[in-house]
Amino acid sequence: MSGLLVKSFDTPEETRPFEQNMGQLDLLNLEAGPVGRAVFQPGWRWSEHVKPLAQTDSCQVAHKGYCVSGRMMIVMDDGQEEEIRPGDFMMAAPGHDAWVVGDEPCVLIDWQGSDDYAKRH
Repeated sequence: MSGLLVKSFDTPEETRPFEQNMGQLDLLNLEAGPVGRAVFQPGWRWSEHVKPLAQTDSCQVAHKGYCVSGRMMIVMDDGQEEEIRPGDFMMAAPGHDAWVVGDEPCVLIDWQGSDDYAKRH
């Protein structure tokens, strides 16, 4: 890459919808790998709306992200849990479930884990 690169999530290079219209992942492809913006609708839960796509018992993708709006609960397979809120940076290792808390969509920017996330297998 030389100079300046500008891309917009308003015109993503790929969009992956979640099951039952519960949100989507928009991807921008960069030389260093994809960056995703995920919009999770109220009522979204990984184990209900992405598990059928991933075909694993829990999310096996590592995430490194920033919460733009809304709230999300993340529960690791070992029981550790945290609620993510606007302005929070988070890192989640493989092996977790997650769901939207409240009645506002949760918007997350993810710098790691977007490559195969919510991709149909």
